[in-house]
Amino acid sequence: MTVKVTSVGLKGLEGYRVQVEVKIKTGTESIVIVGLPDASVKESRERVVAALSHFDVDVTDQKVVINLSPSEQKKNGPLFDLAIAIAALKELHMIKSAIPTNAAFIGALSLDGMVVKAEGMLPALISAKGLGIKKIYLPYDPTIPIHMLEGLECIVIQHIEEVVQHLEGQELLPFHQSLSSNDQIPLFADQPQKDFRHVIGHEQAKRALEIAAAGEHNLLMSGPPGCGKSLLAETFPSILPTLTNQAQLEVMSLYQLAGERSSQHQNAPYRNPHHSASSVAIIGGGSSPRPGEISLAHRGVLFLDEIAEFTKKTIDMLRQPLETGQVTISRAHSTVTYPSSFILIGAMNPCPCGFLGSHDYYCTCSPKQIQAYRNRLSGPIFDRLDILLSLKSINLDQPASNVQESSCDIRTRVEKARQLQYQRYQTEISNAKVPFEVITHTSPLTSDQQNMVSNVAAKQNWSNRVQIKIIKLARTISDLDGEDKITDAAIWEAMTLRRRGLPKLQSIARET
Repeated sequence: MTVKVTSVGLKGLEGYRVQVEVKIKTGTESIVIVGLPDASVKESRERVVAALSHFDVDVTDQKVVINLSPSEQKKNGPLFDLAIAIAALKELHMIKSAIPTNAAFIGALSLDGMVVKAEGMLPALISAKGLGIKKIYLPYDPTIPIHMLEGLECIVIQHIEEVVQHLEGQELLPFHQSLSSNDQIPLFADQPQKDFRHVIGHEQAKRALEIAAAGEHNLLMSGPPGCGKSLLAETFPSILPTLTNQAQLEVMSLYQLAGERSSQHQNAPYRNPHHSASSVAIIGGGSSPRPGEISLAHRGVLFLDEIAEFTKKTIDMLRQPLETGQVTISRAHSTVTYPSSFILIGAMNPCPCGFLGSHDYYCTCSPKQIQAYRNRLSGPIFDRLDILLSLKSINLDQPASNVQESSCDIRTRVEKARQLQYQRYQTEISNAKVPFEVITHTSPLTSDQQNMVSNVAAKQNWSNRVQIKIIKLARTISDLDGEDKITDAAIWEAMTLRRRGLPKLQSIARET
């Protein structure tokens, strides 16, 4: 009878159940793995045979057939080593007890029988919960927060002999019990390095950033060099709420798949790629598609400094992720989907030289150069930006009027606004990400408010998408004010945030 053991495979961040079947019979000596294995899976043959030698098992003069089901799904990575070895030991009657059907085995094997960690273990564990798996055997990995995986019994092992002993009914070693303590899991600092109390002036910009944080709205800042665009963007994560357990697991999984390490998983991630980065680095891809910057910024912030210096193709590739909150990467051998729900913050100069509208410097750019510079951001991208800010340089010699508000105070208001949104929509989703029909159902506009938005939109030539974003902005502003309904003042402030800085740029385009 063929032995079946459960493991977990990965397709991007999505996991699926893999049935490992092993059949050993007398015949020409060979070990065959079928089920679309890649090179790393095929190499499991040698690792498994070496591990089996610790049980005085000899598979010479025998034919070993290993099937990884579903057969139409390409298998990659060494996560199946442990499951293959356990299935082989069961087939050879080295394991007498029945293997539970709701248990899974993941981990790579070394030649001495040690079970070692492999890439993608955390997303595999998260997927195992959704697949109905109750118990999973895995190697020790200090970066995996086992205490956060509720509803899944994680049995951490070091050697394949420990797996056999546990399946035969032996008690866990104290080593296993110690891993369940939160003290053994490294916690990450949640204190941001920058604070808004250190940012002088820019009160309107701080208000706009608070609104963006409360509703997860995208924002574009335009201003001369050195006016504080980068400083505001770098300080912005300090007012974002800390991530929930589920969000932390998603972020950690993406970083593991990308082969990167993050020192602060409790904070919202902050990514700041250089404008020379390729489209693959930003969006993700490769022969084996890996997460890009937009996925590494999931649940956090993607800051594109000098956004107009990125290639137009790269910027336009952000359209789908900004709308759907995920990115689908298609290659000849595979198609994967990664989550990419982030807040986009862009910063750019008002013109190529940067001094358009400055009172201290003379702009040397022609209208044609300014128009060409602005055209690097296409209309569809502008439509997907909720807030447009025009910044000016601050005089640092002016006396300080009041004590600057700290990021902690702003974050408290942001968290309250987020909680109102979560209660309204009965899920952890913000105003910027919720479908518009849900907004109209939960917070309908009055006829006067609808006419107000329509009249201004006609004068500003705003598209339907921009009008929807105005309404979502107004909903966030009302949440910050603690209002149950969208107020007229919130709508006016939302339209001001969208209109600020744009007429000057549009008038330049008309002049040419």
